Amino acid sequence: MTKQRVLTGITTTGTPHLGNYVGAIRPAIAASQDENNQSFYFLADYHALIKCQDPEQVHQSTLEIAATWLALGLNTDNVVFYRQSDIHEIPELTWLLTCMTGKGLMNRAHAYKAAVDANRVDGEDSDFGVTMGLYSYPILMAADILMFNANKVPVGKDQVQHIEMARDIAQRFNHHYGEHFALPEAVVDDHVAVLQGLDGRKMSKSYGNTIPLFLPEKKLKKHINKIKTNLLEPGEPKDPDTSTVFQIWQAFATKEQTAEMRKAFEEGIAWGEAKKQLFELVNGQIGEARERYNTLLENPSQIEEELEKGAAKARAYSAPFIEKLRSAVGIRKIGK
Repeated sequence: MTKQRVLTGITTTGTPHLGNYVGAIRPAIAASQDENNQSFYFLADYHALIKCQDPEQVHQSTLEIAATWLALGLNTDNVVFYRQSDIHEIPELTWLLTCMTGKGLMNRAHAYKAAVDANRVDGEDSDFGVTMGLYSYPILMAADILMFNANKVPVGKDQVQHIEMARDIAQRFNHHYGEHFALPEAVVDDHVAVLQGLDGRKMSKSYGNTIPLFLPEKKLKKHINKIKTNLLEPGEPKDPDTSTVFQIWQAFATKEQTAEMRKAFEEGIAWGEAKKQLFELVNGQIGEARERYNTLLENPSQIEEELEKGAAKARAYSAPFIEKLRSAVGIRKIGK
């Protein structure tokens, strides 16, 4: 049976947090164990440049995210794990796809429309502050996917549009130059948790409300203690379904532990006690991985070795494929 190609990327703009772990990294590592899948995982450092122009932050984030995947048990012998910028064929494919992409399609991209709407509300020119990176990054994302002819791309609901755009671009290229690209499908797992942050909003680097995944124990406890709660006293029943503390608990706990904590909320558990138990649960699950993470950070050459190994595996696919695509569009040696 032909294996399904599954591709996952994470942008290198910050330190991995609990939301990244339960929403993307944990399910991706689990999926990599499926023998029916051929899994590709990459550090999206070209994408990082759209939002971040701090070179040191991009570099440090690349280090931290790579160390996180490896510390959490990604088996690089079974998957292709690489840095986007090491695959030089990706920006070349981006240009080939750009030449086949209608401007009207890019005009409909959610991120661009949101930027335009915000500018209009502020009384600015519609395109104020909009770079071509922001405007056309769905094409770069399409190149990431189509370079390896991924069949399945796990994403959140907010990214489904980009997978649909990748399909549209692939279909147009195929129509003009022959059948070169598989049409990718978005995979949205409604059971994957989307965690709330310290302030109750979605946990996000842009909100500054995250709980970094591998904080030292004391700092992890302090962050968990900062989670926003209401003023209900010990003994007063609390609603677990509106509580960030309970939501994070549920993302790490077994069904039995979740049921026990739900009962404790109904019986009026004190917020301090609930946060104490949450810390112990999370810390217990990530403790060993934290040790491996810190060891990796102290040995960056080991991380680089893994990424270079992954780049060689990735380019075994991308290098011959880009030559085929170059020939298809007419870029080839004279007389060939």
